[in-house]
Amino acid sequence: MHFIEILLLAIALGVDCFVVSFSQGLIFTHNRVKNSLALAFTMGLSQGIMPCIGYFFTGAISEFVEPYGKWLVFTIFFALGVKFIYEAFNEKEESICCIGLKCLIGMGLATSIDALASGVSLNLTKSPLMLSACLIGFTSFFMSVAGFWAGSGFKKLPSKYLEISGGVILVLLAIKAVIL
Repeated sequence: MHFIEILLLAIALGVDCFVVSFSQGLIFTHNRVKNSLALAFTMGLSQGIMPCIGYFFTGAISEFVEPYGKWLVFTIFFALGVKFIYEAFNEKEESICCIGLKCLIGMGLATSIDALASGVSLNLTKSPLMLSACLIGFTSFFMSVAGFWAGSGFKKLPSKYLEISGGVILVLLAIKAVIL
């Protein structure tokens, strides 16, 4: 692959990071800088590491993950989306202040399944791995930050609707993973 093709791949992989981060930006009202950076770091790191794994373990991993990949993504996003919607209808004693480690890891893994598969493509096309992984990781990081703050811009809506919207976005991503 040429540089421009790798850049387009990085942008395509970063779209999921943008959308997931947008949904998180809708929800969080406290510690937004910390949360946006923690989320972006997790997304960028996951998106940067997974192509390397796919690249080096092309045969073994693609056979194992490919049949279940979309269902793994579906399960993680669907569970997170339903959780957000459920919590929107329950009274909370304290506001959400940070994104938990389990949630971060789940979102990082769910958004990077495609990056794992792209690592296989990078290997098969003899593309430069280090350039590709760094470009994918940095692009995902920046798209995640942009998504979080874009979602945060919609804060004037009541929080219940924001949480429902964030949950619906994650459920739609889950459905997209199974359909496409």
